[in-house]
Amino acid sequence: MPLALVTGAARADSIAAGIVTRLRADGWDVATSDLAGTDFDADLSTPDGPGALLEAVVEARGPVEALVLSHAHGVESGILDTTAESFDRHVAVNARASLLLIAAFARQVPDGGGAVVALTSDHTTGNLPYGASKGALDRIVISAARELGGQGISANVVNPGPIDTGWMDDETREGLVPYHPLGRLGRPQDIADVVAFLVSPAGRWVSGQLLNADGGFTARY
Repeated sequence: MPLALVTGAARADSIAAGIVTRLRADGWDVATSDLAGTDFDADLSTPDGPGALLEAVVEARGPVEALVLSHAHGVESGILDTTAESFDRHVAVNARASLLLIAAFARQVPDGGGAVVALTSDHTTGNLPYGASKGALDRIVISAARELGGQGISANVVNPGPIDTGWMDDETREGLVPYHPLGRLGRPQDIADVVAFLVSPAGRWVSGQLLNADGGFTARY
């Protein structure tokens, strides 16, 4: 049974939780992590946390074949009110931790290769440090597709657009639906289906891509 590590899966209604459910249904053994504690505790804001997490998972469960990066730190602020400390924390969690997790993953990946999928966002205005750190994440993952392809590792970024994971009020839901060509908001299982394909052997020819898996939400631009 292949092993996947999914980060950021603490909330039951999150995208990551939906991914965990789908991967397990597909026959994956799934390890999860979050600062709040699920299978493995990890503080991804520290330089040593990401490597320690991979090491703990491999020691307990064996080599990891799929790495799904769904963890995120986000505090809304703009150019004039973003502090250096806040910006640094966003970069540490959203970008640096992802880089270190990917590197640790590549060092232990089985001979048959593996897959990396990261969840991103195009939100920037009014949420600058989050958006900037996610932009860095995009470049890290796309670079991984080139640098690690020789090991049989595919790497992709998925932008899910607005997903109804419990954070929306009724007004927000009603305001967003008209922007979706399919006539509804995205659900965690929609993204889980995409991720499940990308980490499967059938999906690994797709690599180095930033995919808008958003039901056509961005087609309005």
